[in-house]
Amino acid sequence: MASTGFDVFDETVQKTNLLLKAIETEFDWEKRRHQSYAALRAVLHVLRDRLTVEEAAQFAAQLPLLVKGIFYDGWDPSDVPKKINREVFVEEVRRRFPYAMDRRIEDLITTVLKALRSYVSEGELEDVYSMLPKDLSRMLKTG
Repeated sequence: MASTGFDVFDETVQKTNLLLKAIETEFDWEKRRHQSYAALRAVLHVLRDRLTVEEAAQFAAQLPLLVKGIFYDGWDPSDVPKKINREVFVEEVRRRFPYAMDRRIEDLITTVLKALRSYVSEGELEDVYSMLPKDLSRMLKTG
């Protein structure tokens, strides 16, 4: 891996690559970094828009620096939280993920959240889940 010459940047690039690699491994997406990035981005954005500003900030505070930038990219905090249920959450991730898959979109969502568990505490994830409708929370917890 090329060095940026700045430890904080090198560390966040390494953590982000590990996160993306976890997604790629689960879906057998060797050399498909664009797909793992699109999956991470889609799930993060739909989840972010479902949370209150305060909860989104608490969740993002635990993410690697580069992933935190992905999380906040394009965010309009004046338009949240969007009250969506499980079905709409899944549809929105599918809409934002521009690739065809041979697995369910729910599998993609739970895989991304499973990969994020390396960086986000169980307590913070429980706070996030508690803000969601029960059917959506159950789905996210199963990953």
